[in-house]
Amino acid sequence: MAGSAAQLLELLDLEVLDVDLYRGRQPDTQRQRVFGGQVAAQAQMAARLSTDARYHLHSLHSHFLRPGDPHVPIVYVVERLREGRAFANVRVVARQRGRDIYHQMCTFQVPEEGLDHHDVMPDVPPPSAGLSLADLAAANGEAAAREWQHEWAALDIRHIGMTGRGLPEDPERKARARMWVRIDGDLPEDPVMHEVALTYASDLTLLGVSLVPHGLLINDPALQPASLDHTIWFHRPLRANQWWLYDQTSPSASGGRGLALARIWSESGELAATVAQEGLIRRR
Repeated sequence: MAGSAAQLLELLDLEVLDVDLYRGRQPDTQRQRVFGGQVAAQAQMAARLSTDARYHLHSLHSHFLRPGDPHVPIVYVVERLREGRAFANVRVVARQRGRDIYHQMCTFQVPEEGLDHHDVMPDVPPPSAGLSLADLAAANGEAAAREWQHEWAALDIRHIGMTGRGLPEDPERKARARMWVRIDGDLPEDPVMHEVALTYASDLTLLGVSLVPHGLLINDPALQPASLDHTIWFHRPLRANQWWLYDQTSPSASGGRGLALARIWSESGELAATVAQEGLIRRR
């Protein structure tokens, strides 16, 4: 994982092996498997490197096939499926030891003017009123604080609340969670880096909202959690190192799986992206 914004940028700096062939480095981590946000972000960067700059990413759809080994570099193979006048489609396969661990499909579009509307951002307290996840980790002891600093300090996350704890009960939505997020440090001006950083951060907390009605946390030793698929639609530009609201809901959990949906809003109130993920929340 990335303990700083600088380390995150190092993870996203892929090695070019050949045309449409890249290798991603691994961080210094104690985790037993690769963080899903890392492989998604690296695959997205590989797709971006192989696609003409006139196209802008508007969606990615991906599946996690096998757990990644955090001690082995990941090779990304890009297949350019189509480059048209308005849209381009790119497929990325992530591999370790000759086996596919992750697939990603990216769709790009040449920017154009068109009809424009979006929902209104929820009325929420500012980031300064949120509870820092770094402070929550520190409250659990020195070991937890060190782990957060080593693995996750690239992210500044302020928890606003979840259903029944900070958010009022909603009869139409049993599972909700809201938090402010930003990359804690400097990023280049290039919008691509902010899109990729957003993808990296989007995987960290999303699946946890599907546990809210059941009184469980994602790190509960009684659970076996894992991301199964991950989709992002990019609507409007966002600076990932500025505050954005992660408004998450879970409409369903069944069969050992939880579904989470989320909207990402800029602090100024623009809907920047929509995220969907289904993941394993199996009881051990």
